[in-house]
Amino acid sequence: MRPRVEEVRIQGLGVIDEAVLELSPGFTVVTGETGAGKTMVVTGLGLLFGGRADPARVRPGADKALVEGTLVIEPDGRVAQQVADVGGDVEDGQLIISRSVSTEGRSRAWLGGRSVPVGTLTYIADDLVAVHGQMDQQRLLQPGRQRAALDRYAGDELVKPLRAYEQTYKRHRQVGELLQELTVKARERAQEADVLRFGLEEIEKVEPRSGEDAELKEEAGRLSHADALRTAATTAHTALLGDPMSGAQDLQDAVSLVGQAKAAVESVRDFDPALAGLADRLAEAGYLISDVATELAAYAESVEADPARLAAVQERRSLLTGLTRKYGEDVSAVLAWAQRAAARLTELDGDDERIEELTREHAELTGRMKELAGELTVIRQAAAERFGDAVTAELTALAMPYARVSVAITPGEFGPHGADEVELRLASHPAAPPLPLTKGASGGELSRVMLAIEVVFAGADPVPTFVFDEVDAGVGGKAAVEIGRRLAKLARTAQVIVVTHLPQVAAFADQHLVVEKASDGSVVRSGVVALTQEARARELSRMLAGLEDSELGRAHAAELLSIAAADKAAWEEEAAAPAKRRAGSAAKRPA
Repeated sequence: MRPRVEEVRIQGLGVIDEAVLELSPGFTVVTGETGAGKTMVVTGLGLLFGGRADPARVRPGADKALVEGTLVIEPDGRVAQQVADVGGDVEDGQLIISRSVSTEGRSRAWLGGRSVPVGTLTYIADDLVAVHGQMDQQRLLQPGRQRAALDRYAGDELVKPLRAYEQTYKRHRQVGELLQELTVKARERAQEADVLRFGLEEIEKVEPRSGEDAELKEEAGRLSHADALRTAATTAHTALLGDPMSGAQDLQDAVSLVGQAKAAVESVRDFDPALAGLADRLAEAGYLISDVATELAAYAESVEADPARLAAVQERRSLLTGLTRKYGEDVSAVLAWAQRAAARLTELDGDDERIEELTREHAELTGRMKELAGELTVIRQAAAERFGDAVTAELTALAMPYARVSVAITPGEFGPHGADEVELRLASHPAAPPLPLTKGASGGELSRVMLAIEVVFAGADPVPTFVFDEVDAGVGGKAAVEIGRRLAKLARTAQVIVVTHLPQVAAFADQHLVVEKASDGSVVRSGVVALTQEARARELSRMLAGLEDSELGRAHAAELLSIAAADKAAWEEEAAAPAKRRAGSAAKRPA
Protein backbone atom coordinates (compact mmCIF):
# COMPACT_ATOMS: atom_id res chain seq x y z
CA MET A 1 0.00 0.00 0.00
CA ARG A 2 1.37 3.39 -1.03
CA PRO A 3 1.02 6.17 1.59
CA ARG A 4 -1.10 9.09 0.46
CA VAL A 5 -3.18 12.05 1.61
CA GLU A 6 -6.82 10.97 1.52
CA GLU A 7 -8.71 14.05 2.76
CA VAL A 8 -7.92 17.60 3.89
CA ARG A 9 -10.30 19.86 5.83
CA ILE A 10 -9.51 23.59 5.92
CA GLN A 11 -11.24 26.18 8.15
CA GLY A 12 -10.63 29.92 8.46
CA LEU A 13 -7.61 30.10 6.17
CA GLY A 14 -7.37 33.07 3.82
CA VAL A 15 -10.61 33.43 1.88
CA ILE A 16 -11.59 29.87 2.74
CA ASP A 17 -14.25 29.72 5.44
CA GLU A 18 -14.55 25.95 5.29
CA ALA A 19 -13.56 23.46 2.60
CA VAL A 20 -13.02 19.71 2.34
CA LEU A 21 -10.68 18.19 -0.27
CA GLU A 22 -11.10 14.51 -1.15
CA LEU A 23 -7.92 13.62 -3.02
CA SER A 24 -7.25 10.97 -5.63
CA PRO A 25 -4.47 8.42 -5.10
CA GLY A 26 -3.15 9.47 -8.52
CA PHE A 27 -3.29 12.94 -10.09
CA THR A 28 -5.53 15.55 -8.44
CA VAL A 29 -5.80 19.01 -9.96
CA VAL A 30 -7.21 22.09 -8.20
CA THR A 31 -8.55 24.97 -10.29
CA GLY A 32 -10.78 27.99 -9.75
CA GLU A 33 -11.17 31.67 -10.45
CA THR A 34 -8.59 34.18 -9.30
CA GLY A 35 -9.07 34.96 -5.60
CA ALA A 36 -11.13 31.84 -4.90
CA GLY A 37 -8.42 30.42 -2.63
CA LYS A 38 -6.55 27.90 -4.78
CA THR A 39 -3.20 28.86 -3.28
CA MET A 40 -4.68 28.48 0.21
CA VAL A 41 -5.03 24.78 -0.57
CA VAL A 42 -1.26 24.52 -0.93
CA THR A 43 -0.78 26.80 2.09
CA GLY A 44 -3.02 24.48 4.11
CA LEU A 45 -1.03 21.41 3.05
CA GLY A 46 2.16 23.24 3.92
CA LEU A 47 0.84 24.00 7.41
CA LEU A 48 -0.24 20.41 7.82
CA PHE A 49 3.32 19.26 7.29
CA GLY A 50 5.09 21.77 9.52
CA GLY A 51 5.24 24.89 7.34
CA ARG A 52 5.64 28.38 8.80
CA ALA A 53 2.55 29.68 10.57
CA ASP A 54 1.61 33.19 9.43
CA PRO A 55 -1.19 34.76 11.53
CA ALA A 56 -1.94 37.09 8.60
CA ARG A 57 -3.30 34.03 6.77
CA VAL A 58 -6.12 33.61 9.33
CA ARG A 59 -9.44 34.57 7.71
CA PRO A 60 -10.76 37.97 8.87
CA GLY A 61 -13.35 37.44 11.57
CA ALA A 62 -12.04 34.01 12.56
CA ASP A 63 -10.18 33.29 15.82
CA LYS A 64 -7.87 30.77 14.20
CA ALA A 65 -7.16 28.76 11.08
CA LEU A 66 -7.40 24.97 11.31
CA VAL A 67 -6.17 22.33 8.87
CA GLU A 68 -6.87 18.63 9.42
CA GLY A 69 -5.64 15.86 7.16
CA THR A 70 -6.41 12.16 6.93
CA LEU A 71 -3.53 10.10 5.57
CA VAL A 72 -3.37 6.47 4.56
CA ILE A 73 -0.09 4.91 5.70
CA GLU A 74 1.41 1.48 6.20
CA PRO A 75 0.36 0.25 9.69
CA ASP A 76 3.77 -1.34 10.26
CA GLY A 77 5.84 1.20 8.35
CA ARG A 78 8.39 3.82 9.39
CA VAL A 79 5.85 6.65 9.71
CA ALA A 80 3.55 4.56 11.92
CA GLN A 81 6.51 3.82 14.20
CA GLN A 82 7.37 7.53 14.38
CA VAL A 83 3.77 8.28 15.36
CA ALA A 84 3.85 5.58 18.04
CA ASP A 85 7.11 7.02 19.41
CA VAL A 86 5.36 10.31 20.25
CA GLY A 87 2.32 8.55 21.72
CA GLY A 88 -0.03 8.98 18.73
CA ASP A 89 -2.43 6.40 17.29
CA VAL A 90 -2.85 4.97 13.79
CA GLU A 91 -6.22 3.28 13.34
CA ASP A 92 -6.79 0.88 10.44
CA GLY A 93 -3.88 2.42 8.54
CA GLN A 94 -5.31 5.97 8.86
CA LEU A 95 -3.38 8.79 10.47
CA ILE A 96 -4.98 12.11 11.50
CA ILE A 97 -2.76 15.22 11.47
CA SER A 98 -4.03 18.63 12.65
CA ARG A 99 -2.54 22.13 12.80
CA SER A 100 -4.02 25.38 14.09
CA VAL A 101 -2.81 28.98 13.87
CA SER A 102 -4.35 31.74 16.01
CA THR A 103 -4.60 35.41 15.12
CA GLU A 104 -2.01 36.07 17.85
CA GLY A 105 0.46 33.79 16.07
CA ARG A 106 0.21 30.79 18.41
CA SER A 107 0.49 27.50 16.59
CA ARG A 108 -0.42 24.02 17.78
CA ALA A 109 -0.01 20.62 16.17
CA TRP A 110 -1.55 17.17 16.73
CA LEU A 111 -0.33 13.85 15.41
CA GLY A 112 -2.50 10.78 15.76
CA GLY A 113 -4.55 12.53 18.46
CA ARG A 114 -1.50 13.55 20.49
CA SER A 115 -0.31 17.16 20.85
CA VAL A 116 3.24 17.43 19.49
CA PRO A 117 5.80 20.16 18.65
CA VAL A 118 5.39 21.56 15.13
CA GLY A 119 8.87 20.29 14.31
CA THR A 120 7.55 16.73 14.66
CA LEU A 121 5.25 17.34 11.67
CA THR A 122 8.24 18.50 9.62
CA TYR A 123 10.11 15.35 10.61
CA ILE A 124 7.18 13.13 9.62
CA ALA A 125 6.73 15.02 6.34
CA ASP A 126 10.21 14.02 5.13
CA ASP A 127 8.86 10.52 4.49
CA LEU A 128 5.45 11.56 3.17
CA VAL A 129 5.30 14.67 1.02
CA ALA A 130 7.20 17.27 -0.99
CA VAL A 131 5.33 20.61 -1.07
CA HIS A 132 6.45 23.12 -3.70
CA GLY A 133 4.94 26.57 -3.80
CA GLN A 134 5.68 29.41 -6.18
CA MET A 135 8.61 30.59 -4.02
CA ASP A 136 10.48 27.32 -4.43
CA GLN A 137 11.50 28.31 -7.95
CA GLN A 138 13.22 31.37 -6.52
CA ARG A 139 14.87 29.27 -3.82
CA LEU A 140 16.25 26.97 -6.49
CA LEU A 141 18.17 29.94 -7.90
CA GLN A 142 20.19 30.25 -4.69
CA PRO A 143 23.66 28.61 -4.91
CA GLY A 144 23.23 26.88 -1.54
CA ARG A 145 19.92 25.34 -2.69
CA GLN A 146 21.52 24.09 -5.90
CA ARG A 147 24.36 22.45 -3.97
CA ALA A 148 21.80 20.85 -1.62
CA ALA A 149 19.79 19.61 -4.62
CA LEU A 150 22.86 17.93 -6.13
CA ASP A 151 23.83 16.39 -2.78
CA ARG A 152 20.30 15.05 -2.39
CA TYR A 153 20.54 13.47 -5.83
CA ALA A 154 23.98 11.96 -5.08
CA GLY A 155 22.30 9.98 -2.29
CA ASP A 156 23.94 7.50 0.07
CA GLU A 157 27.30 7.58 -1.71
CA LEU A 158 27.82 11.14 -0.48
CA VAL A 159 26.39 10.77 3.04
CA LYS A 160 29.36 9.16 4.82
CA PRO A 161 32.20 11.33 3.43
CA LEU A 162 30.05 14.45 3.83
CA ARG A 163 29.41 13.65 7.48
CA ALA A 164 33.13 13.02 8.03
CA TYR A 165 33.97 16.30 6.31
CA GLU A 166 31.44 18.26 8.37
CA GLN A 167 32.88 16.89 11.63
CA THR A 168 36.45 17.66 10.50
CA TYR A 169 35.47 21.15 9.36
CA LYS A 170 33.79 21.88 12.69
CA ARG A 171 36.84 20.79 14.68
CA HIS A 172 39.12 22.71 12.29
CA ARG A 173 37.18 25.90 13.02
CA GLN A 174 37.25 25.30 16.77
CA VAL A 175 41.03 24.76 16.78
CA GLY A 176 41.57 27.80 14.55
CA GLU A 177 39.48 30.05 16.81
CA LEU A 178 41.34 28.79 19.90
CA LEU A 179 44.71 29.42 18.25
CA GLN A 180 43.56 32.90 17.29
CA GLU A 181 42.54 33.60 20.87
CA LEU A 182 45.81 32.29 22.32
CA THR A 183 48.04 34.26 19.96
CA VAL A 184 46.10 37.52 19.71
CA LYS A 185 45.51 37.72 23.46
CA ALA A 186 49.03 36.61 24.41
CA ARG A 187 49.87 40.00 25.98
CA GLU A 188 46.71 40.03 28.07
CA ARG A 189 47.37 36.50 29.23
CA ALA A 190 50.98 37.35 30.13
CA GLN A 191 49.76 40.29 32.22
CA GLU A 192 47.23 38.05 33.95
CA ALA A 193 49.98 35.53 34.71
CA ASP A 194 52.19 38.24 36.27
CA VAL A 195 49.36 39.38 38.56
CA LEU A 196 48.64 35.82 39.66
CA ARG A 197 52.32 35.04 40.21
CA PHE A 198 52.79 38.18 42.36
CA GLY A 199 49.78 37.30 44.49
CA LEU A 200 50.92 33.72 45.02
CA GLU A 201 54.42 34.88 46.02
CA GLU A 202 52.95 37.38 48.48
CA ILE A 203 50.75 34.72 50.09
CA GLU A 204 53.56 32.16 50.14
CA LYS A 205 55.83 34.66 51.92
CA VAL A 206 53.30 35.13 54.74
CA GLU A 207 52.35 31.41 54.91
CA PRO A 208 48.90 31.92 56.44
CA ARG A 209 47.09 29.08 58.17
CA SER A 210 43.35 28.52 57.94
CA GLY A 211 41.59 30.05 60.98
CA GLU A 212 44.77 31.79 62.14
CA ASP A 213 43.24 35.26 61.91
CA ALA A 214 40.45 34.37 64.38
CA GLU A 215 42.93 32.80 66.83
CA LEU A 216 45.23 35.85 66.77
CA LYS A 217 42.29 38.20 67.29
CA GLU A 218 41.36 36.32 70.45
CA GLU A 219 44.96 36.25 71.73
CA ALA A 220 45.44 39.98 71.06
CA GLY A 221 42.34 40.71 73.12
CA ARG A 222 43.77 38.80 76.14
CA LEU A 223 47.19 40.38 75.92
CA SER A 224 45.85 43.92 75.53
CA HIS A 225 43.65 43.62 78.68
CA ALA A 226 45.85 41.39 80.90
CA ASP A 227 45.71 43.67 84.00
CA ALA A 228 41.96 44.10 83.84
CA LEU A 229 41.45 40.34 83.37
CA ARG A 230 43.69 39.50 86.36
CA THR A 231 42.00 42.07 88.60
CA ALA A 232 38.54 40.80 87.68
CA ALA A 233 39.48 37.18 88.39
CA THR A 234 41.10 38.06 91.73
CA THR A 235 38.14 40.16 92.87
CA ALA A 236 35.70 37.41 91.95
CA HIS A 237 37.84 34.82 93.80
CA THR A 238 37.91 36.97 96.94
CA ALA A 239 34.15 37.44 96.83
CA LEU A 240 33.57 33.73 96.57
CA LEU A 241 36.25 32.33 98.89
CA GLY A 242 37.85 35.29 100.67
CA ASP A 243 41.48 36.36 100.93
CA PRO A 244 43.34 34.57 103.70
CA MET A 245 46.34 36.88 103.26
CA SER A 246 44.37 39.98 104.25
CA GLY A 247 43.74 38.91 107.87
CA ALA A 248 40.28 40.47 107.84
CA GLN A 249 37.84 38.20 109.64
CA ASP A 250 34.76 40.44 109.68
CA LEU A 251 34.12 40.18 105.91
CA GLN A 252 32.28 37.04 104.98
CA ASP A 253 32.77 35.37 101.55
CA ALA A 254 30.13 33.54 99.54
CA VAL A 255 31.32 30.10 100.58
CA SER A 256 31.01 31.01 104.28
CA LEU A 257 27.56 32.48 103.82
CA VAL A 258 26.33 29.40 101.95
CA GLY A 259 27.85 27.26 104.72
CA GLN A 260 25.93 29.19 107.35
CA ALA A 261 22.69 28.78 105.39
CA LYS A 262 23.32 25.05 105.03
CA ALA A 263 24.03 24.68 108.78
CA ALA A 264 20.82 26.51 109.70
CA VAL A 265 18.74 24.24 107.48
CA GLU A 266 20.55 21.08 108.55
CA SER A 267 19.60 21.71 112.20
CA VAL A 268 15.92 21.25 111.46
CA ARG A 269 15.91 18.98 108.40
CA ASP A 270 14.54 16.06 110.41
CA PHE A 271 11.27 17.87 111.02
CA ASP A 272 10.35 18.34 107.31
CA PRO A 273 11.56 16.24 104.32
CA ALA A 274 11.07 19.24 102.00
CA LEU A 275 13.61 21.24 103.97
CA ALA A 276 16.05 18.31 103.80
CA GLY A 277 16.05 18.56 99.99
CA LEU A 278 16.92 22.26 100.18
CA ALA A 279 19.81 21.43 102.51
CA ASP A 280 21.25 19.05 99.89
CA ARG A 281 20.99 21.71 97.21
CA LEU A 282 22.80 24.24 99.45
CA ALA A 283 25.56 21.70 99.87
CA GLU A 284 25.88 21.34 96.07
CA ALA A 285 25.95 25.13 95.71
CA GLY A 286 28.81 25.32 98.18
CA TYR A 287 30.85 22.77 96.25
CA LEU A 288 30.17 24.57 92.95
CA ILE A 289 31.19 27.99 94.33
CA SER A 290 34.40 26.48 95.71
CA ASP A 291 35.25 24.97 92.31
CA VAL A 292 34.64 28.25 90.51
CA ALA A 293 36.75 30.15 93.05
CA THR A 294 39.62 27.69 92.59
CA GLU A 295 39.51 28.08 88.77
CA LEU A 296 39.42 31.90 89.16
CA ALA A 297 42.55 31.78 91.24
CA ALA A 298 44.33 29.62 88.67
CA TYR A 299 43.22 31.94 85.83
CA ALA A 300 44.45 35.05 87.72
CA GLU A 301 47.88 33.47 88.16
CA SER A 302 48.04 32.48 84.44
CA VAL A 303 47.34 35.96 83.09
CA GLU A 304 50.57 37.83 82.48
CA ALA A 305 51.26 41.05 80.63
CA ASP A 306 53.65 40.21 77.69
CA PRO A 307 54.33 43.34 75.62
CA ALA A 308 56.74 41.48 73.30
CA ARG A 309 54.20 38.77 72.46
CA LEU A 310 51.48 41.41 71.99
CA ALA A 311 53.68 43.25 69.49
CA ALA A 312 54.38 40.02 67.60
CA VAL A 313 50.66 39.16 67.44
CA GLN A 314 49.76 42.62 66.19
CA GLU A 315 52.46 42.48 63.51
CA ARG A 316 51.23 39.06 62.32
CA ARG A 317 47.63 40.31 62.21
CA SER A 318 48.76 43.26 60.11
CA LEU A 319 50.32 40.89 57.55
CA LEU A 320 47.15 38.80 57.39
CA THR A 321 44.99 41.94 57.04
CA GLY A 322 47.09 42.94 54.02
CA LEU A 323 46.27 39.61 52.38
CA THR A 324 42.55 39.66 53.19
CA ARG A 325 42.27 43.20 51.84
CA LYS A 326 43.45 41.93 48.40
CA TYR A 327 42.45 38.30 48.08
CA GLY A 328 39.51 37.44 50.35
CA GLU A 329 37.39 38.36 53.31
CA ASP A 330 39.31 36.04 55.67
CA VAL A 331 42.38 33.76 55.64
CA SER A 332 40.32 30.77 54.42
CA ALA A 333 39.12 32.81 51.41
CA VAL A 334 42.73 33.92 50.74
CA LEU A 335 43.89 30.28 50.68
CA ALA A 336 41.01 29.38 48.30
CA TRP A 337 42.04 32.22 45.97
CA ALA A 338 45.61 30.95 46.02
CA GLN A 339 44.43 27.49 45.01
CA ARG A 340 42.43 28.85 42.05
CA ALA A 341 45.25 31.18 41.04
CA ALA A 342 47.77 28.33 41.03
CA ALA A 343 45.53 26.26 38.72
CA ARG A 344 44.98 29.21 36.38
CA LEU A 345 48.70 30.03 36.35
CA THR A 346 49.49 26.44 35.40
CA GLU A 347 47.03 26.80 32.51
CA LEU A 348 48.53 30.11 31.39
CA ASP A 349 52.12 28.88 31.71
CA GLY A 350 51.20 25.93 29.49
CA ASP A 351 49.94 28.14 26.65
CA ASP A 352 53.16 27.94 24.63
CA GLU A 353 53.08 24.17 24.69
CA ARG A 354 49.34 24.23 23.97
CA ILE A 355 49.85 26.55 21.00
CA GLU A 356 52.36 24.09 19.55
CA GLU A 357 49.93 21.20 19.99
CA LEU A 358 47.03 23.13 18.48
CA THR A 359 49.16 24.30 15.56
CA ARG A 360 50.09 20.71 14.84
CA GLU A 361 46.46 19.56 15.12
CA HIS A 362 45.30 22.45 12.90
CA ALA A 363 47.75 21.41 10.17
CA GLU A 364 46.60 17.78 10.39
CA LEU A 365 42.94 18.82 10.21
CA THR A 366 43.65 21.04 7.22
CA GLY A 367 45.16 18.10 5.37
CA ARG A 368 42.29 15.81 6.31
CA MET A 369 39.74 18.45 5.31
CA LYS A 370 41.37 18.87 1.88
CA GLU A 371 41.36 15.11 1.41
CA LEU A 372 37.68 14.76 2.29
CA ALA A 373 36.74 17.81 0.21
CA GLY A 374 38.45 16.16 -2.74
CA GLU A 375 36.35 13.02 -2.23
CA LEU A 376 33.20 15.14 -2.15
CA THR A 377 34.21 16.85 -5.38
CA VAL A 378 34.73 13.54 -7.19
CA ILE A 379 31.35 12.21 -6.03
CA ARG A 380 29.58 15.46 -6.92
CA GLN A 381 31.14 15.60 -10.37
CA ALA A 382 29.92 12.09 -11.15
CA ALA A 383 26.47 12.89 -9.73
CA ALA A 384 26.41 16.21 -11.62
CA GLU A 385 26.82 14.46 -14.96
CA ARG A 386 24.06 11.97 -14.19
CA PHE A 387 21.82 14.70 -12.79
CA GLY A 388 22.27 16.95 -15.83
CA ASP A 389 21.53 14.09 -18.24
CA ALA A 390 18.43 13.04 -16.29
CA VAL A 391 17.00 16.57 -16.11
CA THR A 392 17.78 17.14 -19.79
CA ALA A 393 15.89 13.98 -20.69
CA GLU A 394 12.90 15.20 -18.69
CA LEU A 395 13.02 18.58 -20.46
CA THR A 396 12.76 16.77 -23.77
CA ALA A 397 9.47 15.30 -22.54
CA LEU A 398 8.39 18.80 -21.47
CA ALA A 399 8.59 20.31 -24.98
CA MET A 400 12.17 21.57 -24.60
CA PRO A 401 13.87 19.03 -26.90
CA TYR A 402 16.93 21.16 -27.62
CA ALA A 403 17.56 22.39 -24.09
CA ARG A 404 20.33 20.97 -21.95
CA VAL A 405 20.87 21.31 -18.21
CA SER A 406 24.37 20.95 -16.81
CA VAL A 407 25.86 21.32 -13.36
CA ALA A 408 29.05 23.34 -13.09
CA ILE A 409 31.28 22.52 -10.12
CA THR A 410 34.07 25.02 -9.49
CA PRO A 411 36.62 25.26 -6.66
CA GLY A 412 35.73 27.62 -3.84
CA GLU A 413 36.68 28.31 -0.27
CA PHE A 414 36.27 25.65 2.37
CA GLY A 415 32.83 25.81 3.94
CA PRO A 416 30.54 23.63 6.05
CA HIS A 417 29.74 21.39 3.05
CA GLY A 418 33.06 21.25 1.21
CA ALA A 419 34.97 23.48 -1.18
CA ASP A 420 32.68 23.18 -4.21
CA GLU A 421 30.66 25.97 -5.82
CA VAL A 422 27.66 24.32 -7.49
CA GLU A 423 25.67 26.08 -10.20
CA LEU A 424 22.84 24.79 -12.38
CA ARG A 425 23.14 26.02 -15.95
CA LEU A 426 20.74 25.91 -18.88
CA ALA A 427 21.46 26.01 -22.60
CA SER A 428 18.04 26.58 -24.16
CA HIS A 429 19.19 25.47 -27.66
CA PRO A 430 22.33 23.89 -29.17
CA ALA A 431 23.90 27.21 -30.20
CA ALA A 432 23.31 28.84 -26.80
CA PRO A 433 26.07 28.79 -24.19
CA PRO A 434 25.21 27.26 -20.81
CA LEU A 435 24.10 30.09 -18.55
CA PRO A 436 23.07 30.20 -14.88
CA LEU A 437 19.36 29.62 -14.41
CA THR A 438 18.96 33.24 -13.31
CA LYS A 439 20.17 34.39 -16.74
CA GLY A 440 19.43 31.52 -19.09
CA ALA A 441 15.82 30.61 -18.22
CA SER A 442 12.60 32.49 -18.86
CA GLY A 443 9.67 32.17 -16.46
CA GLY A 444 8.11 29.32 -18.41
CA GLU A 445 11.45 27.55 -18.89
CA LEU A 446 12.24 27.87 -15.19
CA SER A 447 8.91 26.26 -14.32
CA ARG A 448 9.67 23.31 -16.56
CA VAL A 449 13.23 23.00 -15.23
CA MET A 450 11.78 22.94 -11.71
CA LEU A 451 9.32 20.23 -12.65
CA ALA A 452 12.02 18.21 -14.43
CA ILE A 453 14.23 18.38 -11.34
CA GLU A 454 11.39 17.19 -9.13
CA VAL A 455 10.65 14.29 -11.45
CA VAL A 456 14.31 13.29 -11.33
CA PHE A 457 14.21 13.50 -7.54
CA ALA A 458 11.11 11.33 -7.54
CA GLY A 459 13.19 8.54 -9.04
CA ALA A 460 16.28 9.11 -6.90
CA ASP A 461 14.68 9.91 -3.54
CA PRO A 462 10.98 9.10 -3.83
CA VAL A 463 8.26 10.47 -1.58
CA PRO A 464 4.69 9.21 -1.92
CA THR A 465 3.03 12.62 -2.42
CA PHE A 466 4.03 15.70 -4.47
CA VAL A 467 2.26 19.05 -4.19
CA PHE A 468 2.83 21.76 -6.82
CA ASP A 469 1.48 25.31 -6.75
CA GLU A 470 1.32 26.67 -10.33
CA VAL A 471 4.57 24.98 -11.35
CA ASP A 472 3.31 25.65 -14.90
CA ALA A 473 3.40 29.46 -14.47
CA GLY A 474 4.46 31.24 -17.65
CA VAL A 475 3.81 28.17 -19.82
CA GLY A 476 1.20 27.65 -22.49
CA GLY A 477 0.35 25.80 -25.71
CA LYS A 478 2.14 22.55 -26.47
CA ALA A 479 4.48 22.94 -23.51
CA ALA A 480 1.48 23.03 -21.18
CA VAL A 481 0.16 19.79 -22.68
CA GLU A 482 3.54 18.14 -22.13
CA ILE A 483 3.64 19.31 -18.52
CA GLY A 484 0.19 17.80 -17.94
CA ARG A 485 1.34 14.58 -19.60
CA ARG A 486 4.50 14.43 -17.46
CA LEU A 487 2.61 15.08 -14.22
CA ALA A 488 0.19 12.30 -15.15
CA LYS A 489 3.13 9.93 -15.68
CA LEU A 490 4.58 10.93 -12.32
CA ALA A 491 1.19 10.15 -10.78
CA ARG A 492 1.52 6.52 -11.88
CA THR A 493 4.13 6.03 -9.13
CA ALA A 494 3.18 8.78 -6.66
CA GLN A 495 0.24 10.88 -5.54
CA VAL A 496 0.38 14.27 -7.31
CA ILE A 497 -1.63 17.34 -6.26
CA VAL A 498 -1.37 20.38 -8.55
CA VAL A 499 -2.85 23.88 -8.34
CA THR A 500 -3.00 25.17 -11.91
CA HIS A 501 -4.59 27.73 -14.19
CA LEU A 502 -3.87 25.73 -17.37
CA PRO A 503 -6.64 23.58 -18.89
CA GLN A 504 -3.99 21.54 -20.74
CA VAL A 505 -2.61 20.40 -17.36
CA ALA A 506 -6.03 19.94 -15.73
CA ALA A 507 -7.19 17.65 -18.54
CA PHE A 508 -4.73 14.94 -17.48
CA ALA A 509 -5.96 14.75 -13.87
CA ASP A 510 -7.59 11.66 -12.41
CA GLN A 511 -9.67 13.93 -10.19
CA HIS A 512 -10.58 17.56 -10.79
CA LEU A 513 -11.42 19.82 -7.82
CA VAL A 514 -12.75 23.36 -8.26
CA VAL A 515 -12.53 26.01 -5.58
CA GLU A 516 -15.78 27.95 -5.85
CA LYS A 517 -16.55 31.25 -4.18
CA ALA A 518 -19.76 33.15 -3.49
CA SER A 519 -19.62 36.81 -2.48
CA ASP A 520 -22.07 38.01 0.14
CA GLY A 521 -21.24 41.64 0.87
CA SER A 522 -17.86 41.62 2.64
CA VAL A 523 -17.95 37.92 3.43
CA VAL A 524 -16.42 35.45 1.00
CA ARG A 525 -17.07 31.76 1.43
CA SER A 526 -15.20 29.14 -0.55
CA GLY A 527 -15.93 25.50 -1.03
CA VAL A 528 -14.23 22.72 -2.98
CA VAL A 529 -16.27 20.63 -5.42
CA ALA A 530 -15.21 17.41 -7.16
CA LEU A 531 -16.26 17.60 -10.84
CA THR A 532 -18.02 15.00 -12.93
CA GLN A 533 -16.82 14.38 -16.49
CA GLU A 534 -19.43 16.78 -17.90
CA ALA A 535 -18.61 19.42 -15.30
CA ARG A 536 -14.91 19.03 -16.11
CA ALA A 537 -15.60 19.95 -19.71
CA ARG A 538 -17.40 23.13 -18.58
CA GLU A 539 -14.55 24.08 -16.24
CA LEU A 540 -11.92 23.48 -18.92
CA SER A 541 -14.00 25.59 -21.30
CA ARG A 542 -14.08 28.38 -18.75
CA MET A 543 -10.31 28.13 -18.33
CA LEU A 544 -9.82 28.16 -22.12
CA ALA A 545 -12.27 30.82 -23.25
CA GLY A 546 -13.45 32.46 -20.05
CA LEU A 547 -17.00 31.26 -20.85
CA GLU A 548 -18.41 27.98 -19.58
CA ASP A 549 -20.94 27.63 -22.41
CA SER A 550 -18.70 28.61 -25.33
CA GLU A 551 -19.13 25.97 -28.08
CA LEU A 552 -15.57 26.49 -29.27
CA GLY A 553 -14.29 26.22 -25.72
CA ARG A 554 -16.36 23.10 -25.06
CA ALA A 555 -15.02 21.46 -28.22
CA HIS A 556 -11.45 22.29 -27.31
CA ALA A 557 -12.02 20.98 -23.77
CA ALA A 558 -13.44 17.73 -25.11
CA GLU A 559 -10.40 17.37 -27.35
CA LEU A 560 -8.02 17.87 -24.42
CA LEU A 561 -9.87 15.28 -22.33
CA SER A 562 -9.82 12.86 -25.27
CA ILE A 563 -6.05 13.29 -25.73
CA ALA A 564 -5.45 12.73 -22.04
CA ALA A 565 -7.67 9.63 -21.96
CA ALA A 566 -5.91 8.17 -25.01
CA ASP A 567 -2.47 8.72 -23.47
CA LYS A 568 -3.52 7.06 -20.21
CA ALA A 569 -4.99 4.09 -22.06
CA ALA A 570 -1.76 3.71 -24.02
CA TRP A 571 0.28 3.76 -20.82
CA GLU A 572 -1.96 1.12 -19.27
CA GLU A 573 -1.59 -1.09 -22.32
CA GLU A 574 2.16 -0.57 -22.33
CA ALA A 575 2.36 -1.49 -18.66
CA ALA A 576 0.23 -4.60 -19.18
CA ALA A 577 2.17 -5.81 -22.23
CA PRO A 578 5.01 -7.59 -20.36
CA ALA A 579 2.49 -9.49 -18.24
CA LYS A 580 0.55 -10.53 -21.35
CA ARG A 581 3.73 -11.71 -23.06
CA ARG A 582 4.68 -13.75 -19.99
CA ALA A 583 1.19 -15.27 -19.87
CA GLY A 584 1.33 -16.09 -23.59
CA SER A 585 4.73 -17.76 -23.29
CA ALA A 586 3.48 -19.86 -20.42
CA ALA A 587 0.44 -20.98 -22.45
CA LYS A 588 2.66 -22.13 -25.36
CA ARG A 589 4.89 -24.30 -23.21
CA PRO A 590 4.24 -28.04 -23.61
CA ALA A 591 2.47 -29.64 -20.71
